[in-house]
Amino acid sequence: MKQDIQQIKEKVRGFITDRFLKNAGHNAPLDSTPLISGGIMDSISTMQLVTFLEKEFNFEFQAHEVDRDNLDTIDLISNFVASKTGE
Repeated sequence: MKQDIQQIKEKVRGFITDRFLKNAGHNAPLDSTPLISGGIMDSISTMQLVTFLEKEFNFEFQAHEVDRDNLDTIDLISNFVASKTGE
């Protein structure tokens, strides 16, 4: 399970870095970097992340799951994805 979580984290970190931080001059976010509450991602970028996660990991979010509790850090995102995909 550890390996699977790490793979999820790396895919998510790569997506966030390439999509939202590449031209901003920021380094790749840490596992605990606040993405939404820290202002790195807004509502539009959050929906882009949700679309990426659904396609990449083959599951669907429920409307109530698209929130900071599940998407504010790479740790939260990877744990949520693992719980949805059985990793």
